[in-house]
Amino acid sequence: MWRCIAIFEIGTDIIEIERIRAACEKNERFLSKVFTEREIELFNAKSNKYQTIAGNFAAKEAVVKAVGTGFRSFNATDFEILRDELGNPVVSVGDKLGSIMLDREIKQIKVSISHCKDYATATAIAY
Repeated sequence: MWRCIAIFEIGTDIIEIERIRAACEKNERFLSKVFTEREIELFNAKSNKYQTIAGNFAAKEAVVKAVGTGFRSFNATDFEILRDELGNPVVSVGDKLGSIMLDREIKQIKVSISHCKDYATATAIAY
């Protein structure tokens, strides 16, 4: 049975994987500034593949576009892009982003991540 939902906004982002590799190698604090401990654990479990890191980076950018705020009232470590038991990306929000979502009547954010040799991309749908 089909279910109809009202979409608040859609966000998308694309990043060169090489830019993420360079950022990680240039600044040892890059990961901890952008990602939570649980996200970094995910990267470690995936052998710190730059395409995984770039995919999560693109997903975070897509999420803030879908929420419609950018990084104004919260920062990148105030929410996480994790994986469910099937490996699908899942958005987990903290109090700051959760409050903004509540104000905007956003119930959930779904995200999809993809990558090829040179680029990672993500799309987020807030509804």
